[in-house]
Amino acid sequence: MTYYKIVVAYDGTNYHGWQFQPNATTVSQVLADAFSAVFFKKVSILGASRTDTGVHAYGQVAIVQSPIHIDAVILRRAWSKALPSDIVIKSVEKLNSLIHPHDGVIQKTYIYHFFTERPMPFVQRYGWFIHRPIDLDVLRSALNVFVGTHDFRSFCSGDDLQDTVKTIDSVDVFYVADWNAYRIEIKGKSFLRYMVRRIVGACLEIASRKHLSLNHLISVFKQTNPCHTLPNAPAKGLILERIEYAKRGGFDATKH
Repeated sequence: MTYYKIVVAYDGTNYHGWQFQPNATTVSQVLADAFSAVFFKKVSILGASRTDTGVHAYGQVAIVQSPIHIDAVILRRAWSKALPSDIVIKSVEKLNSLIHPHDGVIQKTYIYHFFTERPMPFVQRYGWFIHRPIDLDVLRSALNVFVGTHDFRSFCSGDDLQDTVKTIDSVDVFYVADWNAYRIEIKGKSFLRYMVRRIVGACLEIASRKHLSLNHLISVFKQTNPCHTLPNAPAKGLILERIEYAKRGGFDATKH
């Protein structure tokens, strides 16, 4: 068995997320099918982040277990030819041994785009157009509520069985001129399902509704109950930008 680390970018619009699902088209399944079509062998692909339906990625990291040995450069070139245009293998690196893609993660960066004016057609599928005025100062204050280590049970899918205590390292909001959009950047080691989208949706709601206050957001957060009325931001605005790893054992996913 030969092991590779790959870094993948994809437009998630046409996929039911990253993870394999029976009777649904997913990014990992398309990658595996393309590998089999080229090399006539089945391959195992394990991703570092299970992006949901409609979510995109610039820097998804995955470990590939291949039954055949192929030079990394040749592997990337041949594999890429069999992939659709909305999935790109950015890099392939041969590993000395099997390493789980969750091991050694230092930080994940997610970005979320929203538009305050009708977006151009070239970028509209990667952001949320909000028709109401957004108070950016209130938005920043709302997002900062989540920085630090907290129980995020109020802001996950509601059926997460694992520990819901997570740490958000930092949050930032800035304008992206090329897109005429605002970008929310959230960094942390790990996230619960829907966590980023529920935080973004709630904060944008607080920042655009005069009858809602920051205290309301804090109250919802402290209740640790996912059954509340603050919205979940649409999947299309969310992008997994990068995953940073500790440099050990020859495995360094910071090299995109």
